[in-house]
Amino acid sequence: MLKKKYTAGKDTNMKVYVNDREFELVPGMTVKHALIDAGLLDMIKQGKKAYDEMDNEVGLSGELTDGAKIYIR
Repeated sequence: MLKKKYTAGKDTNMKVYVNDREFELVPGMTVKHALIDAGLLDMIKQGKKAYDEMDNEVGLSGELTDGAKIYIR
């Protein structure tokens, strides 16, 4: 019997979208992690806010799920 090999990558990462750009994060990451990855955390420090696809404001500590969409305004 062959053992299934554990592989990090597409099976363990999730895709999230920040201002319509795709990023891959490890499950359990937060809005803040996505903004850091996108290079947009400074916009929050300058007074902008993060919103989900339903136009609800989201906090930086909010946990993301696969396919989450975040917009900075």
